[in-house]
Amino acid sequence: MLLGLLAGAQNAAAQNVTQGYGSDSVLQNGLIVQLVPGNAGKVQAVTQSTAAQMLGVTVSAGNSPVSLSTNGSAAQTYVATYGEYPVLVSDQGGAIKDGDLVTISSIDGVGMKAGTAQTVVIGKATGSFDGKTNVVSTTSLSTSGGGQQVALGYVNVNISVAHNPLYKQQTSTPSGVPSFLASAAKVVTNKPLGPARIYAALVVLILALIIAGALLYAGVRTSVTAIGRNPLAKQSIMRGLLQVILLALIIVSVACVAVYLVLKV
Repeated sequence: MLLGLLAGAQNAAAQNVTQGYGSDSVLQNGLIVQLVPGNAGKVQAVTQSTAAQMLGVTVSAGNSPVSLSTNGSAAQTYVATYGEYPVLVSDQGGAIKDGDLVTISSIDGVGMKAGTAQTVVIGKATGSFDGKTNVVSTTSLSTSGGGQQVALGYVNVNISVAHNPLYKQQTSTPSGVPSFLASAAKVVTNKPLGPARIYAALVVLILALIIAGALLYAGVRTSVTAIGRNPLAKQSIMRGLLQVILLALIIVSVACVAVYLVLKV
């Protein structure tokens, strides 16, 4: 029992060890940061485009029982990667409630409520921020839907960088294109396409299927009629039908290649 308590205490202490890093600018406490690319001794505010490199949250050296420093003679920015600490957040993703996952917002280093579009979270909120109380600042954002006024404040978060369990891969459907066509095109190209290329590929495919279908219909009909009139010529008639089928398959194959080139190139 005593050993278990000691192990638990050691675990708790380990989770509250902060590491000191250098930085090229002053980083206030509560910012979500990442390592500077090519320099593991420095940190900078994380952005939405670099969310996968989340490291932790900047804290005061006195906020944890143990703080490790890489350079005692230089000013240090201390980063917590585990434990419960206040994080600077905005209400860009909506009001944050106890238990909500927190990720990076459009503002560098500032968190927000995670939704289904973000792949990584910094942790789970253990407090709340509704954008109306305990507001420390406000700012304006330019979004696809126009301008958005957001409020900033602090909320306690249980820090643990992880994959967002709410994440769902986002698919963008071009305007005027049915979702099943856009999805089919993306399977081929693995990138979003404009409606002109999608419809051009569709026209090529439809024309090829019409031509191949017409050839098959005419070939089968002619063969059946010819066999009825001259049963003794069945072998040569069937050989001719086989050639028609092969021609139809070639037309469809060439059309598939053309569709691929239209979508891919």
